[in-house]
Amino acid sequence: MKITVVGAGNVGATCADVLAYREVANEIVLVDIKEGLAEGKALDIWQKAAINLYDSRTIGSTNDYSKSAGSDVVVITSGLPRKPGMTRDDLISTNAGIVKTVTENVVKHSPNAIIIIVSNPLDVMTYQAHLISKLPRTRVMGMAGILDTARYKAFLAEALNVSPKDIQAMILGGHGDTMVPLPRYTTVAGIPVTEMIATDKLNAIIERTKVGGGELVKLMGTSAWYAPGAAAAQMVEAIVKDQNRVLPVCMQLDGEYGIKNCYLGVPVVLGKNGIEKVLELELNASEKALLETSRKHVKEVMDVLDKLK
Repeated sequence: MKITVVGAGNVGATCADVLAYREVANEIVLVDIKEGLAEGKALDIWQKAAINLYDSRTIGSTNDYSKSAGSDVVVITSGLPRKPGMTRDDLISTNAGIVKTVTENVVKHSPNAIIIIVSNPLDVMTYQAHLISKLPRTRVMGMAGILDTARYKAFLAEALNVSPKDIQAMILGGHGDTMVPLPRYTTVAGIPVTEMIATDKLNAIIERTKVGGGELVKLMGTSAWYAPGAAAAQMVEAIVKDQNRVLPVCMQLDGEYGIKNCYLGVPVVLGKNGIEKVLELELNASEKALLETSRKHVKEVMDVLDKLK
């Protein structure tokens, strides 16, 4: 098995490191446009193998996609990170061009790959990669829901003083302020979370989750990387190991949830073919309204991309 991560910045390098540590593939290739960056980080990760006891070989490349040829899965993290005061939408013009070029190179050298997008604005960059690659929608997806759900679980675990391992949750919609957390589908070891926490505290956690990325940007002056990198790696592992994990990912909807031709986070079964199945949850009127708000926001940014073209 061979995996390529395009973009050797904080997120890409973290993703590659997690994949190597978990021995998800025999070979993991890091590609970056900056001279020596991918080679250096790949070498650093490889030198750690003797300490953390793994065999996955990490290789770096400066803008040479031939080394990525024949990859089974490609993770695209390329693009400018968010800075304080920037929204994800501010990044669209620059990052759309970057994702276009990267996707063209990926498809040229790895036509059978499954593509995972991490670049922001996530939903629209998934749209861009899907358009450029011309691959089936089941093989082009964005990493968002796993990260958003992980933040939601972390905040709940802290508030309830329980292990995050015991929390099951699901977040739908766009990757941003209009995401749709679903308290009705949130449990702690099977116990509905609404039985364990007051409504006002739960609502505060939901609101914090919606701006979770922005909170980190304010603290650090740039986007997060540990959790996003690990989230992308979890998607790769589910695909490479054919785990059939139920995970939320961004994908093109084609009638699911009554939505067509919009890229939103929904729960799917992830396996060797990419998205094996889309799961449609029974949403109540309030949840449907929130999902529609999210759809409108994502569609507006999709329209911006269409106009740029």
